[in-house]
Amino acid sequence: MTIHIGRREFVGLAGLVLTFSRAARAQPAGKIARVGVLWHAGSAEEEGPYFKALLEGFKALGYVEGRTIRLEHRFPNEMPERFKSMAAELVSLKVDVLVGVGNTASLNARSATTMIPIVFALVADPVGTKLVDSFAHPGGNVTGLSTFSSDLVGRRQQLLKEIIPALSRIALLVNPDAHASRLNIEGNRAAANQLGLTIRTFDARSLDELEPAFEAMAGAGMQAVIVSHNEGIPYQGRAIIAKLAVVRRLALCAFSRETFEPGALMSYGTDQVANVRGAAGYVDKILKGSKPGELPVEGPTKFEFLINLKTAKALGIDVPPIMLARADEVFE
Repeated sequence: MTIHIGRREFVGLAGLVLTFSRAARAQPAGKIARVGVLWHAGSAEEEGPYFKALLEGFKALGYVEGRTIRLEHRFPNEMPERFKSMAAELVSLKVDVLVGVGNTASLNARSATTMIPIVFALVADPVGTKLVDSFAHPGGNVTGLSTFSSDLVGRRQQLLKEIIPALSRIALLVNPDAHASRLNIEGNRAAANQLGLTIRTFDARSLDELEPAFEAMAGAGMQAVIVSHNEGIPYQGRAIIAKLAVVRRLALCAFSRETFEPGALMSYGTDQVANVRGAAGYVDKILKGSKPGELPVEGPTKFEFLINLKTAKALGIDVPPIMLARADEVFE
């Protein structure tokens, strides 16, 4: 099941921007808060459920677009130079708060300003990438919501092994240029050692490099592939990745519902839509006077385990009944 937002639904999203319905309570009368949002994909339509979630987050807090808040959206389309220039552009607009969605957007936002408050979402390792000093005491002008959990990586491998008891060789698809790659590689290697699995990394820096990467996986005798980075190529190319995995007969483990639905075998990860929606709450607190450096970073609290039986059948995998019972949702 592939996420697709058609023209009519996209118009509905645009309408949502213009028709937030509740009276605003965050800003003094007559004050319109200006919030810059640096995304990672190429358009609101491509951001899909994340774009909608952020708008709904502001709506739920009583903000009215054009009356109490003005959102300035920028879409870098995964292009490094555009992240930098668009972050600088939003800073030049003197926005009240800057939101970064994903590691690259958030790091470029931080590089662009030390004065404007920054709220991040979908960031895997805010401490390791030096966005914040710590979860409890972020410091500086940055805070937000992380997708990092210390047992997340190992749990993915464990569930994959339980679905496929004969599993021994796993491929890890990474973009070596992405900021969270080191964390993903180290975590997956440690987990594989504990579970007695062999894991190899395969690089893809662009959509064009996905097919050669999967060809190399098949040639190396890999049985499954884990995609664990929550932005960039794995998100933008999620439908391509799912198709390549089935064609090469590789069991694909995704990291979120959005990357699972195009056809992965399974997914275990955080509720990423809720993560982005939560950024609106941080913005609201900052607009009401809170200092970002004093707002603790929120880690993930909800995890989803999803299984796709149609994909399992295509791969010739008989999913044990006990795993179907443990899944939060089974797609048929």
